[in-house]
Amino acid sequence: MSEALERNALERWRREPLQFITEILRNPKTGQPFALFEAQRQFLSHAWRTDGDGRLLYPEQCLGMIKKTGKTGTAAMHVLTTTLVYGGRYAEAYCVANDFDQAQGRVFTAIRQICESSPLLRREADITANRITFPQTGAVIQAIGSDYASAAGAYPSIASFDELWGYQTERARRLFDELIPVPTQRISCRLTTTHAGYTGDSALLEEMYKRGLALPEIAPGLRAGDHLLFYWSHEPLAPWQTAEWLAEMRQITRPVQYLRQFENRFTLASTPSHTATRLSASSGVALDRRIDQTTRDR
Repeated sequence: MSEALERNALERWRREPLQFITEILRNPKTGQPFALFEAQRQFLSHAWRTDGDGRLLYPEQCLGMIKKTGKTGTAAMHVLTTTLVYGGRYAEAYCVANDFDQAQGRVFTAIRQICESSPLLRREADITANRITFPQTGAVIQAIGSDYASAAGAYPSIASFDELWGYQTERARRLFDELIPVPTQRISCRLTTTHAGYTGDSALLEEMYKRGLALPEIAPGLRAGDHLLFYWSHEPLAPWQTAEWLAEMRQITRPVQYLRQFENRFTLASTPSHTATRLSASSGVALDRRIDQTTRDR
């Protein structure tokens, strides 16, 4: 990009990527800089850490939080920072979900709205229905559908997958497999933002969940190692997620869905409502154990 992304600015933002987010990106709802809460800062402060060769330490990244924590916005900030600060010329970014409308309607739409609301990006970006191009560098952010063949030949600096629990078909799994981090590119990652799914139906997410839990914890809820950065929380983290709001959600949401969406715990699709209510009240630990046992027995 032009003068604002000159070499000195890029070098500074690569050292302190959160400054790019707070200095350049604007919250579409307020027009003001983003105010990151602590969990976002913890995850993003590790997301672009590199080894001695300048390669990402964690090319696989997963952010698991309860519903309405701002996962979509966090993914949008991550995609823009990776593409514009670290991606270099002709960087490719892909926003993917289990169907095209969702991909376009969630992370890609959030990216588009941030670009339209941020003065620098608004001047630099060419925006269409499913594609954002930055002509100065040739960088492209693309929304793609659920046909894995559409991702063949991609060379992503980042591929963002939204709500991975919904990837339940072989076609969806092949799409996930297609958009792997690129080994010939120092900065290339695959980002998952999600809440928990149904055990047995959300096999892809369950595999990542079990792999992440086996890693050492480096901060509350944050685990890292074996090329994976994994954040998983069962608690409300954003300042807008008040006790009153959670109480309202508990009243209007079926117990099994409350457990999955607002405590971020895997549930059995056939869990009876009275069982889910009891498990939710006891933080769902018993159900987590049942899920682990069910997964081991398959």
